[in-house]
Amino acid sequence: MASHCDGDSNPTGSSLKIPEIKFTKLFINGEFVDSISGKTLDTFDPRTGEVIAKVSLGDADDVDLAVKAARHAFDHGPWPRMSGSERGMIMMKFADLIQENAEEIAALDTVNGGKLFILCKIIDIATASRTLRYYAGAADKIHGTVLKLSKGLQGYTLKEPVGVVGSIIPWNFPTAMFFMKTAPALAAGCTIILKPAEQTPLSALYYAHLAKLAGVPDGVLNVVNGYGCTTGAAISYHMDIDKVTFTGSTEVGRKIMMAAAASNLKPVSLELGGKSPLLIFDDADIDQAADIAFRGMFFNKGEICVASSRVFVQEGIYEKLEKKLVEKAKATVVGDPFDPKVHQGPQTDKNQFEKILSYIEKGKAEGATLLAGGNRVGQKGYFIEPTIFADVKDDMTIAKEEIFGPVLCLMKFKTMEEGIKRANNTTYGLAAGIITTNLNVANTVSRSIRAGVIWINCYTLFDMDCPYGGYKMSGFGRDFGLEALDQYLQIKSVVTPVLNSPWY
Repeated sequence: MASHCDGDSNPTGSSLKIPEIKFTKLFINGEFVDSISGKTLDTFDPRTGEVIAKVSLGDADDVDLAVKAARHAFDHGPWPRMSGSERGMIMMKFADLIQENAEEIAALDTVNGGKLFILCKIIDIATASRTLRYYAGAADKIHGTVLKLSKGLQGYTLKEPVGVVGSIIPWNFPTAMFFMKTAPALAAGCTIILKPAEQTPLSALYYAHLAKLAGVPDGVLNVVNGYGCTTGAAISYHMDIDKVTFTGSTEVGRKIMMAAAASNLKPVSLELGGKSPLLIFDDADIDQAADIAFRGMFFNKGEICVASSRVFVQEGIYEKLEKKLVEKAKATVVGDPFDPKVHQGPQTDKNQFEKILSYIEKGKAEGATLLAGGNRVGQKGYFIEPTIFADVKDDMTIAKEEIFGPVLCLMKFKTMEEGIKRANNTTYGLAAGIITTNLNVANTVSRSIRAGVIWINCYTLFDMDCPYGGYKMSGFGRDFGLEALDQYLQIKSVVTPVLNSPWY
């Protein structure tokens, strides 16, 4: 039965698992503290919609306190003055502590974000420790260059940490995003004020605790819970923050750029929305293509920026592929993410749940054909069936706007040229996929699509060494790879005269 829940009207069944929540305050200057206002923020279990904890609610005053701590730690503290190898050793210890506490942290992201427990443990938590280790290994390899200049001059460049970094992360991958931002910044010698998403603050606070245990000096890593419109805005406008990095919606990305311009012209890196195309050609293996397309869209309940939400299938195999995808949707088990038999957990919060359902209704109203799903699952929590629409036109709302949920748009194309044109018919440019056995087709299409990541005969495969980021309204700047490290470094040129050298 499609999206079944073992016959229980409540998808969580009886396996509620609330881990002990140890850290609920702000983390500033190496200590857990209440917010200055004393206000708190409810954080919810999306399996039930019930409050599981109250966390301290930070605002501009708390951001200011955190910035003062980070500024002092950068200007006078040991972190940027340590050798790269010393920073790397502390980061390695941090990675060890994450692995030692993987079970507990994965449970926090599951109960707070609706993520599948087993995948969170083996993918998200493992990615966190790998990211720290990757940049720990790079920390002592930050080098400038020696320049032989003209007219009796010599010069060299220094790569120096940019300073105090404000990091604003989303709720869909709270662990992975935490370390995508903090690991290269730490390796570079920066200090950080991080705002987790208000929906999923629990693991970020736990990581702050582990950072202190690992030996990260006070003031280097600060975590301030709060809302985007207050805490996030305070970070973006702050005159003593040297850089802001953000992952989230294009709408908020615009606001951050405006704030940076209106304040101290701090540099900004943005990883924003996507409406990523997946082009499946006639020569593709049907079973492989169906697996890639389904995982590409429905992994993490569709709450992933690179989701293959526009699947273009060449007309020769369209009917077969459509049938396979519908079968997969109907076989998907939606329910408690702690249950190893479950394939898809709840959407992260009520607002996102209602937004996704409203997009499904728009799809129906605009004439798309609903092939599978489209309904809420159960009476409690934020569960939605994996949903597939056919007969989707490029100008429909569901084909243009990022839904950020388990809704796939299935479309047919004839020629490679048509597929390329329609794939590029979007304001976004985060990712794309190509499934074909023809090398010429793969090369031509990958060179023609304007997106930051192109997957060929695979999808959503990330690696520490592979830069990740977008084109167009999907933002700019890169996470992962050494390119990410460069975003937290300034280049300083030093020039001196060389007198009476025989080489000039």
